[in-house]
Amino acid sequence: MNKLNYIFKDKNLIKRALTHSSKSEDNYERLEFLGDSILDFLVGEYFYLHCNENEGKLTVLRSHYVSENYLVKVFDDLALENDVILGKSYQGEISKAIKGDVVEAILGAIYLDGGLEKARKFIYDNFDLKNYKNIIDDNYKSKLQELIQGNFKCKMTYETIPCEDGFEATFYMDEDRISSGKGSSKIEAEQRAAKQAIEKLFLIK
Repeated sequence: MNKLNYIFKDKNLIKRALTHSSKSEDNYERLEFLGDSILDFLVGEYFYLHCNENEGKLTVLRSHYVSENYLVKVFDDLALENDVILGKSYQGEISKAIKGDVVEAILGAIYLDGGLEKARKFIYDNFDLKNYKNIIDDNYKSKLQELIQGNFKCKMTYETIPCEDGFEATFYMDEDRISSGKGSSKIEAEQRAAKQAIEKLFLIK
């Protein structure tokens, strides 16, 4: 596939990376598992080598680039929608989850076919890592969810109640109270609680 800027020696690998389980048992799921691990490693490696931020900030940066939303962006930029092989039982548009899985599966396939350096090149060519300083992300709830899912195994909940000045939100991990925040709306209160949780758990201001 020229759009990947990589020519596969084993054409079956790219076919498998694009095949959904609704089409065949020989699908992308195992490749996606491998690609997910390689993506985490290579993005983490890049920021270790090119960014002098502390561990907490490095974790935030990595979580941004390995998130489902970013993988969807890569999928769309590569215009892969018509290349995914779906079974007749699959109805509707390709979901965000499938888009993310396919990108990870392609990365896994490139690694198996061409080695770590080719996988690294695919990420450097398509993930725009060098512009990490331009990332502006004030959706603290989304960022907190990504960070916790990547580092903990727990249930996350917000308890939001009216108060004198609007609303107060409390954020819990399992039964543990982690942070709280107030705001004029429920959303604002929960965003402030999430921001405080990020600062407390990951030491990021």
